[in-house]
Amino acid sequence: MSDCLFCKIIAGEIPSTKIYEDDKIYVFADIAPAAPVHYLFIPKEHIQSAAAVTPENSAVVAHIFEKIAEIAKGDEFKDGFRVVSNCGDAAGQTVKHLHFHLLAGREFTWPAG
Repeated sequence: MSDCLFCKIIAGEIPSTKIYEDDKIYVFADIAPAAPVHYLFIPKEHIQSAAAVTPENSAVVAHIFEKIAEIAKGDEFKDGFRVVSNCGDAAGQTVKHLHFHLLAGREFTWPAG
């Protein structure tokens, strides 16, 4: 989608601090981190939100979680981490492209937000 911020980041039209990339996903550091470690995991295919996951596109979600587990083996994640995906305006989704926040490096409280 030409007006999607994350699609523009994937295309290299907007700079980002890349953490990881393969043919299915792109991972980068959040520009306004909510924790000392704050990465965004996004599928390269434009999927609007978790509500738009289907049997045809769900494999990319599994792939994202495999990469989250792999990346979270680093020292900065040794005390634990949180994975968040906001879905819709009321939940705080500001970019309408499926993404998962990986947060670490501080203690988190519950309930969230």
